[in-house]
Amino acid sequence: MKRVLLFVLILIGPHLFSQETPRDKVYFSQILSEHLADYNRKADLAYRFRDYEKAKKLFDSLTSNFLEGSYMDNFGFYDLKKKEVHLYDYKKPVFLITYASWCIPGKGEIPALNKLASELKDKIDFVVLYWDTHTKAKEMAKQFDSAIHVVYVDESANTSPYVIKQLKHSLGLPTCFLLSGNKEITGIRRSIFPGMQTDEETAFTQNYMAMETSINNDLIKTYTEYAENVSLED
Repeated sequence: MKRVLLFVLILIGPHLFSQETPRDKVYFSQILSEHLADYNRKADLAYRFRDYEKAKKLFDSLTSNFLEGSYMDNFGFYDLKKKEVHLYDYKKPVFLITYASWCIPGKGEIPALNKLASELKDKIDFVVLYWDTHTKAKEMAKQFDSAIHVVYVDESANTSPYVIKQLKHSLGLPTCFLLSGNKEITGIRRSIFPGMQTDEETAFTQNYMAMETSINNDLIKTYTEYAENVSLED
């Protein structure tokens, strides 16, 4: 009997020990809090000396080396009917971009965003989050396509988790988060700001191509995986 057991262990042992233990999810709020102080210290110094290229590299390093691959926290906000909504209520991959009424988007950005949302609304949830009052968010929402979910967080009455402050105050505005169906951060990008002399058509094209590339690289694949999983569950 002992010989039989030993033989079985020899056969299945490598398979048992070769399987990796699933890692716990690491959330955006956790990983950002660990690296934010160091990033702010270096970025503030770069901006003080107007070394914008270094500041950009610091941002890219923070996002690509630490934040991407973490999971966005399930924080709450409100839609334009003042109904509370949570990020995880959106089941498809999410293109989340953060604004404020005083933050002027780059030329061509909103038209490009509207066109992409209209084209890809069946595959991706486009969410525009305003750090503002309901009145301001409702007013600003008029410029967006109906396929875009415009929501808001009023900081003066904010009872949401700590992630709210991190999202607004840590990475600047506007910032775009590309989230898979299970809300893993697959990409973080800043807006494009074409030069003042850039014509509207060129500015639109630059923004459209940059957003479309990010979506194709980081969200379309996750949508396909999401759709396949839904099909299997049905």
